[in-house]
Amino acid sequence: MIGFGAAPIAGLYSAVSEEQARATIDTAWECGVRLYDTAPHYGLGLSERRLGAALAGRTGFTLSTKVGRLLVPSSAGGRDPDGFDIPADFRREWDFSRDGVLRSLEESLVRLGLDRIDVALIHDPDDHVEQAVSEAYPALEELRDQGVVTSIGVGMNQWQVPLHFVRETGIDVVMLAGRYTLLDQSGLPLLDECAARGVRVMAAGVFNSGMLATPEPGTTFDYVPASAEIMERARKIAAVCERYDVALPQAAMAFPLRHAAVSSVVLGARSPAEVRANAALWSRPVPEELWEELRRDGSIR
Repeated sequence: MIGFGAAPIAGLYSAVSEEQARATIDTAWECGVRLYDTAPHYGLGLSERRLGAALAGRTGFTLSTKVGRLLVPSSAGGRDPDGFDIPADFRREWDFSRDGVLRSLEESLVRLGLDRIDVALIHDPDDHVEQAVSEAYPALEELRDQGVVTSIGVGMNQWQVPLHFVRETGIDVVMLAGRYTLLDQSGLPLLDECAARGVRVMAAGVFNSGMLATPEPGTTFDYVPASAEIMERARKIAAVCERYDVALPQAAMAFPLRHAAVSSVVLGARSPAEVRANAALWSRPVPEELWEELRRDGSIR
């Protein structure tokens, strides 16, 4: 399944108008996308509000949002310091307490215009693991028992803490960003454990912030300038793809789903054109011979 990542429509790196955001979500729907991922962090709630408005009256979709950052009104002024080109009307406060999680989800439901959430993810608890396990998880577990959320899990850019959650809690899903891609398969131990325990994985960050879309000078890898070694590896993979008439981003999108634990690939988009381009690549099959060659040359495991 292909999913829609709703961070870009909230002005990630550069502003996106209401009209463009709505057109982007509408195009995703028209292309058959039925999985949508958002978070309070994305645009200080703007992503949730825009996504909720666009999906209002529609049925048959799955929506995930996140807990761990509360939005607190701010009078500091200026622009958001965390990468979104929007006014800083709120500030983020880390909070993985029971009360914080319940408040966060309640506020998300209001912004989304919903009375329940399909997937609630504990968002980036890298420095708050103990509280996330002892307070955030049990709070979500209660909400799952009550039917307020259907599935609970954790969403992170690393694999070690999610592995701890998989082994120590009863989570249903992991959103893993950037750790199971054509350039970085370090998250394989987590995926293997998820497959063994029946925990599904939503793969995000499959382009490693751009390197697996356009491996050119200036393109980033995991949001920092790419090293010469990473650039060379990406170009080597691109050359193999070209021999099989496969675009590099096409292969990057298809690769994670080869693992039994991965149920979906979530792709961010900020315009209708990006959505259509992703959908077109998604619909094209990748020949098995390409994967076999990449495995022989050591690019993938």
